[in-house]
Amino acid sequence: MSDLQKFTFLIALVIPKLFKKNHSLAFVATYFKQLLPTLSLKTSVIAISIITTGLVLSIRQLGFLEFLELVTFDQMVRLQGDAGADSRLLIVKITEADLKQQKQWPISDLSLSQALQKLQKAQPKAIGVDLYRNLPKPPGREALLKELQKPNVITITKLDDINAEGVAPMAGISAEQIGFNDFIVDTDGVVRRNLIYAYQGKEQYYSFSLQLSLKYLAEHNLAFKVTPDALHLGDTIFPALYSHTGGYQNLDDAGYQVLISYRSPQKVAQQITFTDVLEGKFDPNWVKNKVVLIGTTAPSLKDLFFTPYSAGNLSNPGMPGVMLHAQLVSQILSTTLENKPLFWFWPEWAEALWFWLWAVVGGILAWRLKHPLPLGIAGLVSLGALFTICLSVFAQAGWIPLLPATLALILTMVSVISYKLWYSALHDSLTKLPNQLLFLKYLQQAINQTKIHPQNRFAILFLDIDRFKLVNESIGHHVGDKLLINFAQRLKTFMGRNGIVARVGGDEFAILLPNITDSSEATNFADQLQQQMSIPFKYHSQDIFTTISTGIAFNQTQLHHLPGDLLRDAHTAMYRAKDLGKARHEIFATGMHTQILQLFHLETDMHHALNNQEFCLNYQPIVSIETDKIIGFEALVRWQHPQHGLISPIEFIPVAEDTGLIIPLGKWILQEACHQLSVWQAQYPSEPPLMMSINLSGKQLTQPDLVEYIEEILETTGLDAHSLKLEVTETVAMKDVESAISILLKLRSLNIKLSIDDFGTGYSSLSYLHRFPVNTLKVDRSFVSRMGDTDEDASIVNTIIMLSHSLGMDVIAEGIETKAQQTKLESLGCEYGQGYLFSKPLDSESATALLNRYIYK
Repeated sequence: MSDLQKFTFLIALVIPKLFKKNHSLAFVATYFKQLLPTLSLKTSVIAISIITTGLVLSIRQLGFLEFLELVTFDQMVRLQGDAGADSRLLIVKITEADLKQQKQWPISDLSLSQALQKLQKAQPKAIGVDLYRNLPKPPGREALLKELQKPNVITITKLDDINAEGVAPMAGISAEQIGFNDFIVDTDGVVRRNLIYAYQGKEQYYSFSLQLSLKYLAEHNLAFKVTPDALHLGDTIFPALYSHTGGYQNLDDAGYQVLISYRSPQKVAQQITFTDVLEGKFDPNWVKNKVVLIGTTAPSLKDLFFTPYSAGNLSNPGMPGVMLHAQLVSQILSTTLENKPLFWFWPEWAEALWFWLWAVVGGILAWRLKHPLPLGIAGLVSLGALFTICLSVFAQAGWIPLLPATLALILTMVSVISYKLWYSALHDSLTKLPNQLLFLKYLQQAINQTKIHPQNRFAILFLDIDRFKLVNESIGHHVGDKLLINFAQRLKTFMGRNGIVARVGGDEFAILLPNITDSSEATNFADQLQQQMSIPFKYHSQDIFTTISTGIAFNQTQLHHLPGDLLRDAHTAMYRAKDLGKARHEIFATGMHTQILQLFHLETDMHHALNNQEFCLNYQPIVSIETDKIIGFEALVRWQHPQHGLISPIEFIPVAEDTGLIIPLGKWILQEACHQLSVWQAQYPSEPPLMMSINLSGKQLTQPDLVEYIEEILETTGLDAHSLKLEVTETVAMKDVESAISILLKLRSLNIKLSIDDFGTGYSSLSYLHRFPVNTLKVDRSFVSRMGDTDEDASIVNTIIMLSHSLGMDVIAEGIETKAQQTKLESLGCEYGQGYLFSKPLDSESATALLNRYIYK
């Protein structure tokens, strides 16, 4: 499945869920857990943004964000400018001073009727009495009723609801002059909504503010019409709130509600006191053609309500009810006459798209910016831009969600950062392929499938690029990196949908081939892969040719496999392929692992052997072929294992070479052999003195402190450098000729003698032999042992001896086992020999006893 197909499926899976309430996204999360590791990082950013958007929408629909969104709304209201007093309104406020003046509460019917008479003389368009008058307060009941029955007067009532009993209007007043208390208190105690109209059956209920507004607008002859979705006042439409308006979730949207557009926190209208009205201390122009609202502002009467301004005015948080009604009347009049917009909202799909947009912004920032400082700055700039956009739109009466978009942005940023860390932990940073950890997870899934379906088979292919080190060292590591990237891309292209490919090491890759029916499928695949990878890679105008060594391991349903074991088996088979010549594949066999395990235990035991002094030296005499006199010894290391007895050097020396243990072991051999030689030279003085021949490995030869260390040993033991002969094999010498010559020259500068061991068996060194500063050539035992059998071997030995003499070197023949071989070598002019004819390798005590017998011959 391509990234595009996965992404398309992702959208088809998630988007329908985003607009359903009370759903569980657990199954979606389960799918993503399996899907995300297979997506590219770029595609995963889009996937994460969709997941985050779905999560934010779910949290929002469950109502967890409502309180915070309403708090954000309040803050937006407080940030708006103060529109000042509405000149169409006048508030007659009943203050604490008025209550003292009246000496009672409620105010008597007579005092209220007198105030209404005074106001009517100034010809207001409408008077709203924001005082419940259901109970008489004599004297003056008849006078008050007469004033309240005047056509421009509106009285207030309170409708019954589930939380409180209603308050009936004063008897004798027509329904056209009654309005219900119309502001709604949200669950957090703040008034943000205005219920302006409601109906039940054929019964219609007008709000207090709507009735006052209709009285004021009567001369404009505006038709009032109710439709299912809105109220129409002339050409002005008042859309009803629905249950998910703005930040509300599951709002009780009964009746026709609108959000209150607050005009001012304090100065919604000009204000005079009740006593001023009674005493006629007001300008009639303040009343003429105005909407007059009469209500209490005295704190002791507790007719106070929290508004969006309350949080910013903690000393005096409440707004009197009469001022709230003035806000509502002002909003209706401004909307109808001045086309001031009501609050508008986006549909749910647009809000979801808005959230996703900011989720994508957060995802892109987290994806593109790696350093925390630029990422933090970019995040703050994005949040500032989001807030500015929302505040600007709010100033135009648009409530677009700020908090959920902020949450989507931040959550996506955090999620993408976390995903990048998780992705980095499971993917190779260079090739973007799965790494070993993720590959083992896939392998475990394949193993689990075989437990359910035992007939399923799969194969693991372990690939290593042959001679990749040569590319790095010859062309450069940057070219090696590009080669790995192109190699990985070619692998992915070749694999298609047939399996999983991962980079598990420097130039090592692993492939999981699922659902194979026969082992030949894997071997055929390996052959095709070899052909594909043999096509040269292009670097500028240069062709880079590669081959691969491949190890193959199969699952066996009857065995309990661990992922690491299967990968290890394929890795073991790959090394077997390399040992057999590279550019080929090998199938894992159980014996391979047994051999590797033995080598592992051998390496572990060697570490202990060095610490426990389990190694010892044997000494094989080097004898003058002419006189049979011992002229020195060759030091040969032996290992006396506490459990396995004597272990042959053929077994442990290659392991020491591979693991680097040959360095400390070689130093110990040099120290021990030189010390023993110094003892023998003191016991058996001779002229020339006894010499000691010691083998140097290839790794020892490349040690930068080799010369200094040997010089230190010679000084410590008091040996003359002429008594020490160091042997290097022909193969080691020819591996890096110039480097070998340089090191050998440094050793010769100490007057140490040098020898080439096993001459004629390795790389041909004839063209370089005259440049090597060596004293001796050693004829390999394979030639010596066959001298009597074939004339060719005798001729080879003769040639080596003649060549050595012509270059001023002496010759030591190895593996002399018969007197005839000694006689033949003597006739050819060979100076020295060693072998079982003279003595097998001996421990130091036996070698000392041998010296006692030979030294005086």
